[in-house]
Amino acid sequence: MFDKLMQAQQKAGEVKKRLEGITVSGSAEGGKITVTANGNKEIQSVQIGDDFFKDADKEQLEELLVIAINKAMEQADNVSQSEMAAMTKEMFGGLGGLF
Repeated sequence: MFDKLMQAQQKAGEVKKRLEGITVSGSAEGGKITVTANGNKEIQSVQIGDDFFKDADKEQLEELLVIAINKAMEQADNVSQSEMAAMTKEMFGGLGGLF
């Protein structure tokens, strides 16, 4: 049992490292604002197109940043869940279709 626990911790560490290398993004306003994160839900960059500032105000910028960040986090969640499911399936071999 202890070996399984150690193996699970090791696999979780491997998944975390893989997630660091996966890039996801969320955008708003037709791509004028793009937020990039990794699979571990760490924001890597925020890009705002120059033309966005011609007509935008502070409130609009804040709202669109929230939208773009939430989209990026949703993508990161999806990637993380997929990686964890793959790890679980690999470790336990499906257990009769439970995983």
